[in-house]
Amino acid sequence: MTTATRSEFDQGIALTRHPDEAGRYDAELGAGWQIGGGVNGGLLLAVAGHALSLEHGEHPDPVSISGYYLSASTPGPATVRTEVLRTGRGLSTGTASLSQDGVERLRVVASHGDLAAADGEVRTSAVPPQLPPPDRCIGVEHAPRQLIEQAALLERFDLRLDPATVGWALGQPSGNGRIQGWFRLRDGREPDPLLLLLVADALPPVTFDLGLPGWAPTVELTVHLRARPAPGWLRVTHATRNLAGGYFEEDAEIWDEAGRLVAQSRQLARVPRSA
Repeated sequence: MTTATRSEFDQGIALTRHPDEAGRYDAELGAGWQIGGGVNGGLLLAVAGHALSLEHGEHPDPVSISGYYLSASTPGPATVRTEVLRTGRGLSTGTASLSQDGVERLRVVASHGDLAAADGEVRTSAVPPQLPPPDRCIGVEHAPRQLIEQAALLERFDLRLDPATVGWALGQPSGNGRIQGWFRLRDGREPDPLLLLLVADALPPVTFDLGLPGWAPTVELTVHLRARPAPGWLRVTHATRNLAGGYFEEDAEIWDEAGRLVAQSRQLARVPRSA
């Protein structure tokens, strides 16, 4: 994945290995992935995760990945430097640092494996969110103009939100702190583990449903991946239970077309400054 492909996502996470420095990759962060004052945190996590996938070889899939956002990224060139800390039979662990003009933007620690070789046993009490069919949900084209203006990345998505969780768009937030819906890329690219890193941070911030609009910068984002997703729509739910001290947590679940819980995430983010 070192050359441009048909999908905008693949172009967005494309990397070129540096010829003179081991573990270094060059990237180009596109303006089409902006939200608020910077590039989307999920896209940045996918860039770093991609670099570590290339370094780990036989362990191509992120299994657990945590990113700490140190400063806002902007469209333009970026550098990813990786370090492999341990290589085992089932997992490899490494770190990645994404920087621009010498300023570190993101620091990542991740363990990678091969999700295709994972044990098929599943024991779970988790239940997928009950959503109306995609054609009965609210598409991005109906989003408030001010949301589109501050979230260029939404134009890359075919996102259909559950009507029960979009009262905030009409000035009637429920106060429940939950937003959920259907997700796929507008250009038809099928989901894979790297795309799940983007999806974990793809929905509008749950603070919208608390009546607090505006950009909510991510402080830390951790994603746990359980399986390679089946082709088709993803069901995504984001929720929060606690807003305090100017920060809130946002928990996400991602379910694939086969009804499997393929990823879970938690992030800590700042309450929007406009609140």
